[in-house]
Amino acid sequence: MPNEKLHDPTPGGPSSARDEDDESVGLPHESESEGMVAVAEITAAEISTDENPMGTVGKPFNWRAPFFVALVATAGVAVMYAALHLFVAAGHTFILIGLSLFLAVGIDPAVSWLVRRRVPRWLGVVVVLVVIIGCIAGFIAAAVPALVTQAEQFVTNAPKYLQQAQDKHTFIGQLNAKFHLQQKLESLLSSSTSAATSGIIGAGVAVFSAVADGLVVLVLTIYFLADMPRIRGLLYRLFPHSRRPRAILIGDDILAKVGGYVLGNLVISLIAGGLTFAWLIIFGVPYALLLSIMVAILDLVPVVGSTVAGVVVALVAMTVSFPLAVATVIFFIVYRLGEDYLLVPRIIGKAVDVPPLVTVVAVLIGSALLGILGALVAIPIAAAGLLLARELLFPRLDRS
Repeated sequence: MPNEKLHDPTPGGPSSARDEDDESVGLPHESESEGMVAVAEITAAEISTDENPMGTVGKPFNWRAPFFVALVATAGVAVMYAALHLFVAAGHTFILIGLSLFLAVGIDPAVSWLVRRRVPRWLGVVVVLVVIIGCIAGFIAAAVPALVTQAEQFVTNAPKYLQQAQDKHTFIGQLNAKFHLQQKLESLLSSSTSAATSGIIGAGVAVFSAVADGLVVLVLTIYFLADMPRIRGLLYRLFPHSRRPRAILIGDDILAKVGGYVLGNLVISLIAGGLTFAWLIIFGVPYALLLSIMVAILDLVPVVGSTVAGVVVALVAMTVSFPLAVATVIFFIVYRLGEDYLLVPRIIGKAVDVPPLVTVVAVLIGSALLGILGALVAIPIAAAGLLLARELLFPRLDRS
């Protein structure tokens, strides 16, 4: 029989002769098990074609067999344990990766707009990033001199604030008499030198860590932007062929919601900072530019950001007069209502389509889990969850 000759493992037998004549076999096979490998190697050479270099896909395993069921269950528990352990150990790194991907998805609509106008993607990424970095650099160059001037004004006016704190006829003096603010400040300033030194070192470490994290996020965002089509295609290939078209429709809608939210939230924050700056300049509140920058940054955080900023600005306005502080509080309340019912529905409401109650709950849960970053990404995640529920969960529940 030809097969018996092929399986003859003796040295110098048919198997060795076939091994030496056939170029598809890499090494001579002398044992019986290696002879079986030689047969498989010859078959592998036969099924490899130009269209399918790795051969055609074979029949799937019977995953319902008891062995495979037990194996999959055991492997699932092990994988979940390893994944949780890995997430806890490298949680900070995963947060940076998630933030970079979030920013890349938000910036990608601008890059795609250039690509649709026949601009190469790499050039579109460079143009968009240069514009963003240029705007940030220009803003810093314009803001730093004003911030330095206002810091000098604060140092110059510090004795005046101290005198007001000692005068019980002023509002600040009444607060000082009630809460002993001056004593607490003096005790803080007269702390030990070692504590002050450790605080400076800790602040330096925090600044260095923030700069390093910022550079990591910037580099990852560039890579994600450049490879966004490839990443998108890879993710969609994880779905079965029969379900892939619908997955593409749902996935692209989610990406559009994230991009619309990022760009819309940035526009609303710029509006908040501009209106705050105008208000503070009109009524002569000190440190107008510094406070307006703070408002614009905090307003990026939904729901709670502008509220915290309004409290800080009102406290600074109290150094001018108590009625102005009350008026500032009213201004932020009116602005908050206008942002919720005018700006958000018109700018990002149609793109995200999240009910107000879901927005508040999502922001609270996100801030409790990941702090400011969690509050920032909570709304697009909630929008994606609602879309998946409407398209996948609710239709099945209605049919059941």
